[in-house]
Amino acid sequence: MAQFTYTIKDELGIHARPAGILVNEAKKFKPAEITITKGGPVVDLTKLMKLMSLGVKCGDTVTVTVTGENEAEAAAAIEKFFNENL
Repeated sequence: MAQFTYTIKDELGIHARPAGILVNEAKKFKPAEITITKGGPVVDLTKLMKLMSLGVKCGDTVTVTVTGENEAEAAAAIEKFFNENL
């Protein structure tokens, strides 16, 4: 299992455009299971509407967990996406 936490810096939070790109990035690493949580519900990062339902805003801290094949590679790529886009 690989895991990291990240505090959102984008003033709009995780809004539609970056969320869609993030979901596509996560799908590249199937069959690894990638989830995200914001202090409560755990959501599959490949499900756009579930990701949007978290309502992640600027300043919120999220935790991303990756399990399965290529988990280290997937976690590194997703964390890089967060650092560059969110």
